[in-house]
Amino acid sequence: MRVLAIDFGLKRTGLAVTDPARIIASALATVDSRELMDYLKRYTAKEAVEGFVVGLPVNLDGTPTDITANTRLFIAELKRQFPKHWVETADERFTSVLAQRAMVHSGIGKKARREKGAVDRISAVILLQGWMERRGV
Repeated sequence: MRVLAIDFGLKRTGLAVTDPARIIASALATVDSRELMDYLKRYTAKEAVEGFVVGLPVNLDGTPTDITANTRLFIAELKRQFPKHWVETADERFTSVLAQRAMVHSGIGKKARREKGAVDRISAVILLQGWMERRGV
């Protein structure tokens, strides 16, 4: 079954998903955060998803950021809305920086790199890929 990664933001949320064999992490979508739960319900109704990996924002020294509390509230709601799915957190430090670098190195133009949704999706892929590597998947 698939694993879905969530790079939660107050405005937009980037999503990535594994293939059913959990070999590849791919960008899925960028969703308005107000519509996120509905999107996840629709997606899990049509695709077999075992669990969620949610990026937990922390500062370099490991202390909470200004959005950490909001992310924890989202995680609590995610667990409530999806009680049959597991939910794990993953350190999301540097995912946005790595996403920007990946876009530059892949030759994506400056205008496309300004599209914030692309950064959110790629950040979710990086988050999911890191989770898969730590798990030995």
